Amino acid sequence: MELTRRFLEWSALRGAALLAVGIFAGLFIPPLAALMRNVITPAVFLLMVLVLLRVDPAQVLGYLRRPLLVVGLLAWLLILCPLAVWLILRLLGIEGPLAAGLVIVATGCAATSSPAFARLVGLDGEISLVVAVLSTLLIPFTAPPLALGLLGIDLAISVEGLMLRLALLVGVPLLLSIAIRRAAGPARLAHWGRAVDGAVVLMVVIYGFGVMDGVLAKLIATPGLVLAGTALAVAGSFAMNALTALGFAGFGRRLALSAGLLAGNRNMALYLAVLPAATDPQITLLFVLCQFPLFLSPFLLKPVYRRIMERAAPP
Repeated sequence: MELTRRFLEWSALRGAALLAVGIFAGLFIPPLAALMRNVITPAVFLLMVLVLLRVDPAQVLGYLRRPLLVVGLLAWLLILCPLAVWLILRLLGIEGPLAAGLVIVATGCAATSSPAFARLVGLDGEISLVVAVLSTLLIPFTAPPLALGLLGIDLAISVEGLMLRLALLVGVPLLLSIAIRRAAGPARLAHWGRAVDGAVVLMVVIYGFGVMDGVLAKLIATPGLVLAGTALAVAGSFAMNALTALGFAGFGRRLALSAGLLAGNRNMALYLAVLPAATDPQITLLFVLCQFPLFLSPFLLKPVYRRIMERAAPP
């Protein structure tokens, strides 16, 4: 048991390298990706349990010192931002499955890694934690009616069916994490906390393997489609980031940049785990390609954030 804990703690320490290896190994070793493709849903389920296990509900409630700001951020991320993306794509004349996929991306909850990314680049990890957790809990009630009902995007599943699948994938891990937290107790959780972080890294690596299944073959067979999807994924991620940061600029640069990071990095693992096989493959391809800006944006934007914050600091 002690050896396992040390291995998991080592995984947490080498998390960034393992994540990079995971997504690129899945891309360039197709048999490995094919082997892991069928474990995406269990991996996402276990990932949700582990992530929520590291979140103390009482602590999250204690962070809600600015409820109006939190509600505003959630309303923007889950409702207004996807509507804005849909409208911008319509005005630009960008249509088709890839465009629909980007709109679905915009309906997603903030990535569960957002608090860690925010701390990594010197932004507000506290507000990122609150919004990431709450947006994850709310997505079963906001994304299906918005995407399928209001925007009319065909995902080969009903509004009720998608809501039920998302609710199960979020609600069951939440209940399970609460039960484990109560059974383990604070002392044992603290002792194993870093190991849980390592287990999270390994689950994301497994997810990274599986999610890349077929991408290399698509790149070889249809390079134009994959490159166009990658460009749209990167452009969409950074556009949501910038638009959100500008919209919340009145709350201070640090908070505005944190909000932008939340908007630009969405959790596509939930959708990949619950959408039916009949979903348009170009839509799911865009979800996969959005993993690249998700993993690269904190490192690419860190010097930009540093420069903006230095300009905001008093002389």
